[in-house]
Amino acid sequence: MKKIIALLFVFQLIFCSLMAQSLPPVDKSPMDMSYYPVNYPVLKIQDKATEPLAVRVVYSRPQKAGRTIFGGLVKYGEVWRMGANEATEIEFFKPVKIDGKKVAKGRYSLFAIVNENSWTMILNKDTDTWGSFKYDAKKDLLRTTVPVQKTDSPLESLVIGFEKSATGCNLLVAWDTVKIALPISL
Repeated sequence: MKKIIALLFVFQLIFCSLMAQSLPPVDKSPMDMSYYPVNYPVLKIQDKATEPLAVRVVYSRPQKAGRTIFGGLVKYGEVWRMGANEATEIEFFKPVKIDGKKVAKGRYSLFAIVNENSWTMILNKDTDTWGSFKYDAKKDLLRTTVPVQKTDSPLESLVIGFEKSATGCNLLVAWDTVKIALPISL
């Protein structure tokens, strides 16, 4: 009986070792998701949602890690995927307006061309893409420019979220000492 238990233990160790080798390593830039209304999934399960789901953004959250972010890691004047890894995606659950332009319900990639004083925000029809390596301006749905604001203190992680506004919500993007707000009319 002892031999059988010892043999089972050895097989379990081998199995666990093989399972551990087949799992991918933990990503340094974890994926995150933000909603408008803010915390919608939690509000929904608590039966406290007072507005229907309007928009969701999915992105990977890179870290500053001592680097110069804007003008360094994120080059001025070049298309940026608004995060790390896959291109950031935004999904509208109903038609909206951005900069007075109608945007149909659907899923889009979100890119930016970053400059010191303003960012050009880009909604692109191509989704499920890695980074901005295959970015195609011909697939842009819209471009709009938003001003850069300074934060009170540096943020270690990229943060993308939403805040309520008089006409709907603002998509907020903040990292290091910079933040922007993209107005979305609902």
